[in-house]
Amino acid sequence: MNQELMDIVDRGKILMLRIAVCIVGITVLVSCIYWLPWQANVFADMYPEFTHLKYPLLIGIYMTAIPFFFALFQVLKLLGYIDNNKAFSELSITSIKYIKFCAITISAWYLAGIVTLISQNARNPGILLIGLVIIFASIVIAVFATVLQKLCKNAVDIKSENDLMI
Repeated sequence: MNQELMDIVDRGKILMLRIAVCIVGITVLVSCIYWLPWQANVFADMYPEFTHLKYPLLIGIYMTAIPFFFALFQVLKLLGYIDNNKAFSELSITSIKYIKFCAITISAWYLAGIVTLISQNARNPGILLIGLVIIFASIVIAVFATVLQKLCKNAVDIKSENDLMI
């Protein structure tokens, strides 16, 4: 009975994480559809000398949304593997690897965007700060994913060795 209760609690935690990932995804999607174009128009009105950067910046941000949503999909797959007791498998390692590459891609795109803004003398501190925060957060995620990938790989190797000994 106690083990059944623990399984229910674990499934509840996985469900909560899935819900949180979906909420994050929906929030970013709604922001991309409604808030970002509105904010681009506001900045274009506030700084008419940088109106020519409006669409390149929007396209750049939308380009980073692609790896972001792919990473969220990989997180959902990883949660499924954990829920099915396949946390330490090659499938999990592959999902973590994709998450790492998505985080690196996002960092690279935002770094390129910041360099572009600086080269155009469009040094709005708010936009640059948001870009730097996104770069930093993506790098932290990439480092964490790298460590997690290595730990999971070691666990899979140990599990394989143990299976061969039996």
